Amino acid sequence: MKKPKWVIAKEQGKRAAANETVWLFGLHAVRDALENPKREKLRLVVTRNALERLGESVGKSGMEPEISDPRKFAAPLDPQSVHQGAALEVKSLDWGSLEDIALGDGPQPPRIVLLDRVTDPHNVGAILRSAEVFGARAVVAMQRHAAPETGALAKTASGALERQPYLRVRNLADAIVALQGMGYLVLGLDGEAEDTIETAVEGKRDRAVALVMGAEGPGLREKTRETCDQLVKIDAAAEFGSLNVSNAAAVALYAAKA
Repeated sequence: MKKPKWVIAKEQGKRAAANETVWLFGLHAVRDALENPKREKLRLVVTRNALERLGESVGKSGMEPEISDPRKFAAPLDPQSVHQGAALEVKSLDWGSLEDIALGDGPQPPRIVLLDRVTDPHNVGAILRSAEVFGARAVVAMQRHAAPETGALAKTASGALERQPYLRVRNLADAIVALQGMGYLVLGLDGEAEDTIETAVEGKRDRAVALVMGAEGPGLREKTRETCDQLVKIDAAAEFGSLNVSNAAAVALYAAKA
């Protein structure tokens, strides 16, 4: 019996994703990836100066570095990339399922950040960094219309990509419903909301909380807004002014801390 076309396409997509690699660059991103035993590492390109600065990490990784001329850097990076003489080809990390992470054990009631069409890798990298600082369980984005795992994202995350789960889901509304079924209070950030984050979590800080952030400008999509338990805003001192999404995520995580 022949497999349906959609089954074949899905299997092909999985195989293609398994074969995809990412070039990380910059001393911090490369060092943290080299020291991450869960990261599958394929090729390391460095200048002699970068190798001296990464020496111990390279030794621990067991990789054989390729020494490259800084004027003709051998890694296939965008010419504008600030690579600092270090680039590492890797496979994307497999963090497991949303359910495994959302229901995992931890010292504090869990916090998760969901991103609704946030596509700028620098913003996502900064959000990963804040999520790590404030102890979030994961940052969750869609498979499409979201920032993929790239060297630029990893460099902005400054090592957090190696430690902070970055999950990609097919449908954000379905992920929200799944989290609600696991007992999460899901709060959508909206500048026009009546209640602040602090008001929404008052007396509920012992609960699991998910914060949903929209793209700068459009904000949350209608379906996302309808699916959240409540829309909330960041309390501001003035009527005018706004934060970019990465700064808003940091403030929201602090405001919602357990």
